[in-house]
Amino acid sequence: MTGDVNETSPPLAVGRREVLRFGLATAAAATILTPDESLALPAVPGRQLHLHNLHTGERLKGEYWSRGRYLKDGIRAFSRILRDHRTGDVHPIDPKLFDILHQLQRRLGFRDAVHVVSGYRSPATNAMLRENDSDGVAKFSYHMVGKAIDIRVPGIPLRTLHRASLSLRAGGVGYYPDSNFVHVDVGPLRRW
Repeated sequence: MTGDVNETSPPLAVGRREVLRFGLATAAAATILTPDESLALPAVPGRQLHLHNLHTGERLKGEYWSRGRYLKDGIRAFSRILRDHRTGDVHPIDPKLFDILHQLQRRLGFRDAVHVVSGYRSPATNAMLRENDSDGVAKFSYHMVGKAIDIRVPGIPLRTLHRASLSLRAGGVGYYPDSNFVHVDVGPLRRW
């Protein structure tokens, strides 16, 4: 026996999986950019929202995402405008909820403010609303954890807003024509 080869070893075989793994690893390595290279890439546009809280009268237009990351100040400002208007409690809003609103804005092409009927709800507010409407207010509502919003958009028919929300397949969507709003949340995919 000479060298490092063991004559009893099976011949080296490369299967499709190994080739695929190698190809994926090579592609991933090729996408790592130096800081100078990343600056040369075209800038990805930021994500902006324009909200109008119907209960407080406040409006906010601003950016919540830029250069591949969520902006802490933007998220904080939008979370504040979505506070529980009955108690004043502010709760962090899940940034994915803002992404849903941004996608709706792009899909429907509106520039006006999204009218907010309900954002964050404190447990006390949710319990009070549930006493008045146990069928329409969930006991463990996504509103209480900053993952739901009830909206309407001036100039966009509610049915159109509902269909566009469903088409995103981004979470729960509720249709409330009698109350003139659509509910969207970042929970499991479902509709009512």
